[in-house]
Amino acid sequence: MAPPKVLVLYYSSYGHVEVMAGALAEGARVAGAAVDVKRVPETVSEAIAKAAHFKLEQPAPIASVEELPDYHAIAVGCPTRYGRMASQMASFLDRAGGLWMRGALHGKVGSAFTSTATQHGGQETTLFSILTNLMHFGMLIVGLPYSFRGQMTLDEISGCSPYGATSIAGVDGRRMPSAIELDGARHQGKLVAETARRLVDC
Repeated sequence: MAPPKVLVLYYSSYGHVEVMAGALAEGARVAGAAVDVKRVPETVSEAIAKAAHFKLEQPAPIASVEELPDYHAIAVGCPTRYGRMASQMASFLDRAGGLWMRGALHGKVGSAFTSTATQHGGQETTLFSILTNLMHFGMLIVGLPYSFRGQMTLDEISGCSPYGATSIAGVDGRRMPSAIELDGARHQGKLVAETARRLVDC
């Protein structure tokens, strides 16, 4: 059987979600999936992005809405904006109305991951804002269950929740994803690939 095809689709202003996307892709590949990592287009002007010190140089190619049905699973990641998904990702998904209309994503695996500045900066509400979209597309949701024991740590500040892998960037953005957060993303990627495999094999 051909391996399941997984798309890790992300938006990252400063590189934190980009790093999480790489870890999630790594976990999916370990589980035998064929994985593409792509990002959505930037919607702010280059001048504004540079003034805000956005990480504009990212190797991941730009995704198109039209290619989404080519995948068995799609993991969507973006930073939070006031407790919801960033507008760049929302804009991309808003253009998928044609896919929604014809049910092109029904029965595919969907998953979400995010990053916030603070522990209580809207990680779970941002995940739900992504997952709500995926459920409207008819996708089957894979989260980050407590089979990933790292999310129960009390020994350090850490992201991750049952709804998806998360990272805490810090108010100044200096904190990159920790070992626990990256392990959570890898675990989630593995589950996404394994779930897609079961659906492909049915």
